[in-house]
Amino acid sequence: MSMNPEVLDVNVEPMGNINPKVPANTEKDNTFNTPAFNNDDKEFEVERVKSLDDEHHDDFTLDPFKPFDDLPDERKNILTIRALFVGLCCGALVNASNVYLGLKTGWTFTANLFATQAIAGFAIIKFISKAVPETFPILGGGFGPRENNICQTAAMASGGLSSVFVSAFPAMYQLNLLDTPKADYWKIVSLTAVSGYFGYFFATPMRKFFIVYVARELRLIFPTPSATAMTIRSMHQAVTGEAMAKMKMTGLSIAFAFALVLRVVSQYAVGILWDWHFFTWFFIWGKYNNAALAVESWGWYLEWTPAFIGSGMLVGLNVSLSFFFGSVIAWGIIGPALVHNNMAWGINYGEGTKWDGYYIFSSLSLKACNKDWPSPRYWLLWPGVLLMVVVSFTELALQWKILWFGWKALYRGIAAGVYALGEACGKELQFFKKVGAQAEEDLVEDSAAPHELVKLWMWFPGLLLSIICICVVLGVEFDMPIGMSLLSVFLAFFFSFIAIQCTGVTDITPLTAASKASQIILGGATKGSHWDIKHAQKLNLLGGAMCSMGANQSTDLVCDFRTGFLLRTPPNQQWLAQGLGTIVAVFLAPAMFQLFATAYPCIIDATADTCVFAIPSVSAWRATAVAVTDPTFPIPRTSGIFAIVFSIFGSIMVIIRHYVWVGRLEWVKAYHPNMMCIGLAFVLAQTQYGTAMVIGSGAAAIWNKRNPANFDIYGYAVAAGLIAGEGIGGVINAVFQIANIGGSRYGTMAGCPVEC
Repeated sequence: MSMNPEVLDVNVEPMGNINPKVPANTEKDNTFNTPAFNNDDKEFEVERVKSLDDEHHDDFTLDPFKPFDDLPDERKNILTIRALFVGLCCGALVNASNVYLGLKTGWTFTANLFATQAIAGFAIIKFISKAVPETFPILGGGFGPRENNICQTAAMASGGLSSVFVSAFPAMYQLNLLDTPKADYWKIVSLTAVSGYFGYFFATPMRKFFIVYVARELRLIFPTPSATAMTIRSMHQAVTGEAMAKMKMTGLSIAFAFALVLRVVSQYAVGILWDWHFFTWFFIWGKYNNAALAVESWGWYLEWTPAFIGSGMLVGLNVSLSFFFGSVIAWGIIGPALVHNNMAWGINYGEGTKWDGYYIFSSLSLKACNKDWPSPRYWLLWPGVLLMVVVSFTELALQWKILWFGWKALYRGIAAGVYALGEACGKELQFFKKVGAQAEEDLVEDSAAPHELVKLWMWFPGLLLSIICICVVLGVEFDMPIGMSLLSVFLAFFFSFIAIQCTGVTDITPLTAASKASQIILGGATKGSHWDIKHAQKLNLLGGAMCSMGANQSTDLVCDFRTGFLLRTPPNQQWLAQGLGTIVAVFLAPAMFQLFATAYPCIIDATADTCVFAIPSVSAWRATAVAVTDPTFPIPRTSGIFAIVFSIFGSIMVIIRHYVWVGRLEWVKAYHPNMMCIGLAFVLAQTQYGTAMVIGSGAAAIWNKRNPANFDIYGYAVAAGLIAGEGIGGVINAVFQIANIGGSRYGTMAGCPVEC
């Protein structure tokens, strides 16, 4: 899943499966299992594909550490213009939609998007390969799984680097640490480029280390990349694969179009097509009954957001219900109790009108962010942030054996490299030979021939140059001392290594822990240097952003290498596709952020009481930067005490899930609450997203139970289409807003509170 129910700034991928099923990392035999389809479906086309699929995939198992052997032949040059172009376009769409969705809720999605890019790439390039004569070398010719992997790789790279534009950079503008997104565009691009290419070059040697050298020893399955490889493989298996891909693409396209149109059209009638404010309706129908308005003030309404209905379909009932009940606890119980006991205060937004009594409790404006007169959201922010950080580190700590083995394996690898270097120089370094010895049975046979590997001279100078450029950019453009720059680079190394390893084992990329830990460490360093508060906050956020981008990009690209390993894609051709995709991401992500900041200035304005975007990641980054650099304690005392108790409780709950629900009690894990999502609900004041996710996960559960074969084919493709469609619709809305033809000018707010 590489998902972010770790959430704020972690990428979301499916907890469910794409057909074929997500590889299962079983302790007994460590095999992939692809069960035959269920026979319950009655639709002719589904049955036809099912029967074809059974002929080719009837009950087989595969070693997860061996590449596929039954792939069709294809041409040697798979790094084609058509694959790169389609992949870059698909990744660009995800990148653009991620900025919208991330600003809205703090959730972002990788460009893999449940193998959607692989499916889209297959559909488009397969059509091109059939429509264009094979004699036309640029677009025509056969199309196989490795070229499909190149398309998906380019999409993955170009769809990355957006997470800091929904977190760290808006936080810097809210704290008045930078000028404007337009004026700072090239400064931001320069930092994005050096950070992104640091992750790119760092990921290159990690392929050999994590996928070949220690994969079997550490059980690094990389579930989502492995599922993507199996999806690509299945689509290229004669008639059954092509028919299956066509059906998936049909479902994805319809869902995408529906979500896009709904998002664009609904801006002109928000209260009718998008948000259903039941308690506002009750307020009006009850002749302005203030009891209904009091409930409305806490944000309890229904929003028909395709993206979060789709994400609910993907993450399942446990995550969505945890998120929903976290909202109930925060905004249905604790928040009202705080206001009732005069421990937090809201803003009477309808004062002097018939809407008198409609309060804003979700403000994070500067006047609401103080320990003496906090808003409920500011009070609840600290328990939410601390819970997510503590839970994330608890999860990491519980993986200590795997992390320890990983560091030992790295030590052995370095020793082996030193021994090989000494041997080349004619010296026998026995100590390093002994330390670097590795049992042959633990090695994974590389699917790539020696001439297909990325050579040392190709990546090592680039890695050194990226580190130098990071120091130059941070120093020249942002006035960061060389010592702080080098500390940020070291943290990026450290957290990239941990992020890749955790993703390989758990399918969760711990960017929340990495980013917050880097902010805490950098905060300590800035305090020791006695800089003024503004400069310390700026260095804190910049260093954290660089670490986050480096870890995010390196993890995504190693995941790509895992997919390519299974499909026997030459790593050097994948590497080039990744490099080209990273160029697109470097320019596109800052441009999308500039677009939204121009269309919706409240994103970067800390004085705004209301905003169409909830920007929870921004709030978390800003709050952490302020807390670790402020010589005073900026947190309400009661909030701080509750945050400590709440985070300890969350840590205990994680330990219980790991060590109590085992053996005969293993089934209880499915019902154990996801503490990360509960923490996110405290940070995200908008309760409608949890409700939408429950709708999506509930619908998916019913669909899967009643017609599993049909759900296997269409379920996740439809979910991905809903997510991407709303994201691109949000981008279109931003363009309309700048062009002054959006809903704020020509739409109606009928049915919304205060009708404004």
